[in-house]
Amino acid sequence: MTAEGTETERLVMPFGDAPTLRLRWQDDSGARDEVVVDEAVLCGSSPSCAVVVAVPTVSRVHAEITRRGDGAWIRDLGSSNGTYVDDLRVAEAQLPDGARLRLGGATLQVSYERRRSALPPWPYDQFGQLLGASLPMREMFAVLARAAATQSSVLVTSETGTGKELVARAIHEASPRAEGPFVVVDCAALPENLLEAELFGHARGAFTGAVAARAGAFADASGGTLFLDEIGELPLAMQPKLLRALESRAVRRVGETAYQAVDVRVVAATHRDLGKMVACGAFREDLYFRLAVLPLRVPPLRSRRSDVPLLLDRFLGQSALAFFGPERLRLVAARPWLGNVRELRNFAERALAFGPDHALALMDPEGDGAGDAPAKPAEGEPEAPDPSPESESYSAFRERWIDRGEAAYVRRLLELHGGNVTKAAQAGGIARGHVYRLIKKHGLGGA
Repeated sequence: MTAEGTETERLVMPFGDAPTLRLRWQDDSGARDEVVVDEAVLCGSSPSCAVVVAVPTVSRVHAEITRRGDGAWIRDLGSSNGTYVDDLRVAEAQLPDGARLRLGGATLQVSYERRRSALPPWPYDQFGQLLGASLPMREMFAVLARAAATQSSVLVTSETGTGKELVARAIHEASPRAEGPFVVVDCAALPENLLEAELFGHARGAFTGAVAARAGAFADASGGTLFLDEIGELPLAMQPKLLRALESRAVRRVGETAYQAVDVRVVAATHRDLGKMVACGAFREDLYFRLAVLPLRVPPLRSRRSDVPLLLDRFLGQSALAFFGPERLRLVAARPWLGNVRELRNFAERALAFGPDHALALMDPEGDGAGDAPAKPAEGEPEAPDPSPESESYSAFRERWIDRGEAAYVRRLLELHGGNVTKAAQAGGIARGHVYRLIKKHGLGGA
């Protein structure tokens, strides 16, 4: 997705003022007045939260506030005493101007004010190998440029297929460490018993098969950047060891007693909801805050549809407008693109191979390609779960729907490749270890 030649000179005029969220409340520490400027912040009684509400009835990690194009949103993270907006208990809701936000027994007054953004959008439609002229992407590029200049850890969160590794690589290439190595470790692709040796190295004979000493990813990345992909899959037993390495900047190889200093900048990424994992004890709170010194959320493709033609220009190697025509291109951009940029790239490859009409038909064989109506389930595939808003939250229904679709996708992927996990993983763009986890999770051993 690089942009070359004259495209590197293409400028986009920055936007002006943007509304800022202000929270005012009273807690055990006195009167509080805070302005939320980060894209996503955690609220709770833990001192590590960005918004600390010192009230006993507030959970340590109670809720998350995210800033979006249409304002700020609050999301409960499984708190003990609930999250309320104007006396209505919510799982997730928008925060209107003047709303009363209640976390447990603490009431926060919400207001918006317009002020000059301290970080104007990036003036170009690219950053490293990342491409996007939309406001959400250029705002992210501006954050990336600022983050690259620091040595702080970065936590990248996004849906699958948005290009988390490209984000990490862009940070590395724009940083003072650009001349150093960029090392990738996929935490979902390695068995738990090998992950420690992969990260920290091992001595010769430390375990069966360790016929020679190995330095490990931390040492390999010395002077550069270590990218920990799918950090949400890191086993709980490994988390204190990673925390110790991040805090001490030293690692101990498996089978050795001495620690060795390392000079590494860590960028981690996940598609999992780490805030919720912290709240339920599945991910260590102290490790989360050590990784999320600079939190960054990558916008999904459906929230920046105006970038679809620009990305297709790159993938097709020619004008998407000329290739598809105005009407087809409108239909393509209107699709939900749940697989994000990865799905769009695969679609572009099919369009080049089979032509635009055939590629659209393959995506939506019974529709018009616009993605307006849900596709009819194939024979043997599960129907969408029945919604039951009277007895469950939106987030609970969403998790059921994702699990159902995830199981169907993996089952079909395995069928197409004769049960060969390696080929299925390559075709689906999924780490092989993650495919095994999905097989176990959904009971697909007989697939």
